[in-house]
Amino acid sequence: MPVGLHVGVIGVGRIGAFHVRTLKGLADVSAITLVDADPTRASRVADDAGAEVAESPEALVEAGVDALVIATATRAHAPMLRLAARAGLPAFCEKPVALEVATMDDLVTEVERAEILVQIGFQRRFDVGYLAARDAVADGTLGTLLVVRAATHDPAPPAEAYIAVSGGIFRDLHIHDFDAVRYVTGEEIVEVFADGAVRETPWFERHGDVDTAVATFRLGGGGLGILSGARHDALGYDVRLEVFGTTDSIAVGIDARSPIRSLEPGAVRPHHVGYRNFLERFEPAYRAELVAFVDAVRTGGESSCTLNEARAALCVALAADRSRAERRPVSIEEVTSAEALAG
Repeated sequence: MPVGLHVGVIGVGRIGAFHVRTLKGLADVSAITLVDADPTRASRVADDAGAEVAESPEALVEAGVDALVIATATRAHAPMLRLAARAGLPAFCEKPVALEVATMDDLVTEVERAEILVQIGFQRRFDVGYLAARDAVADGTLGTLLVVRAATHDPAPPAEAYIAVSGGIFRDLHIHDFDAVRYVTGEEIVEVFADGAVRETPWFERHGDVDTAVATFRLGGGGLGILSGARHDALGYDVRLEVFGTTDSIAVGIDARSPIRSLEPGAVRPHHVGYRNFLERFEPAYRAELVAFVDAVRTGGESSCTLNEARAALCVALAADRSRAERRPVSIEEVTSAEALAG
């Protein structure tokens, strides 16, 4: 393998362009070739990073890259992972990988057959707060796990065109929470009871989606969970995880920029502006996940987040979708059973 990796990046929208900048700064990356559906955007990002531009994903692979970073729209994730598998290339892929279990299972089979490394972009696994929470649960600091409370609130919704193909709030937004809960607790979510509403932006209804969501869930070890989400938060991008045990209670995501204010007497109103978006909140984690991917490619190490981990989070999201639609608790087994997968 060469001294530095030649990395191909497919898709250079907001997160893809960020990944290009990160890769440019890594000593273990010697060259970057990128491709995007918008040639003008591709040229602009390439010029800024000193990268080359390919005419198509296939041409990018033929350029002799050593690894792929896939940051396209969701619907292209599966085809691009198949391209990586056919080429025998390790790949980093943004979430969600797919919107249906059957598609995910086909990808797992194809990737395992190709024996390539695949890492999925659940960046919260690389956030220092979530890492510390995982350690606290694992070392017994919290005692018996009682309740987990997760929240993800966007400042404003994405464009309607994005929402139309996103898969809905549970598969697009809260799939991060489902993965983070599994990661921090080390337990599977086994049942979900979810609901949602359109509270601010009427066009969500046109796509069968909601801009506000809640859920309760049960963990395999018996602990309970609470989830809240919204596409509108006047104070900023709010992502938190709270874990309550019999000997301690901890929280991730509460700092000087947390977009929530206390009304208690004497409480000081935050002097800092809330996080404006996911990049501001998780920038170090986004960088760390690519460092881990590049290191795994170079050393032959293991994936920090496999397709099977992504499948587990997707199954919880699908159970939440069904629960909201049918207004009842739904077990994860209902969406993963042979009968469910057979339709």
